[in-house]
Amino acid sequence: MKYFVGGVEFLSKVCGVIAALMILVSVAVVCHMVWVRYVLEESSYWQTEFVTYLLIAATFVGSPYVLLTRGHVNVELLPMYLSSRPRRYLALIAYGIAFVFSIVIAWLGYGLWLEAWDKHWFSETIWEVRLWIPYLAMPVGFGILSLQYLVDIINLLSGRHLPFGIEEGD
Repeated sequence: MKYFVGGVEFLSKVCGVIAALMILVSVAVVCHMVWVRYVLEESSYWQTEFVTYLLIAATFVGSPYVLLTRGHVNVELLPMYLSSRPRRYLALIAYGIAFVFSIVIAWLGYGLWLEAWDKHWFSETIWEVRLWIPYLAMPVGFGILSLQYLVDIINLLSGRHLPFGIEEGD
């Protein structure tokens, strides 16, 4: 079990690095677009669409890393006022709901990706990007996010992590 947990956590860290690189590439492409449009006074037909798809992909792919590092916005008002056992149950319910939600979105995203692949969908822009490429980020990101939620549930049940990171008496 510890190899599974370690493997998923490593995969989530890799997702974080990939998402950061996607954002870095997006910034470089925006700088290129500004240069081409305003300095060279030429058309930039692919940059806006590329950056849009890349930033959305960075959001999906980076979500497992955000969960791993607890970087998301979290309202802990109710857990702070609960004792340890109800806090643990609340955490299990919250992680369970999020786990099921992420599996459903991964599955629906896979269906969308497969349809774009099978039907050879292209964007309706001058660039005509093959839509299976940007659509792939949703099932991949939510699939790995599902694994990270599963790891969080395992860590909570095994006592490796405290529910909501709150110790008894805090």
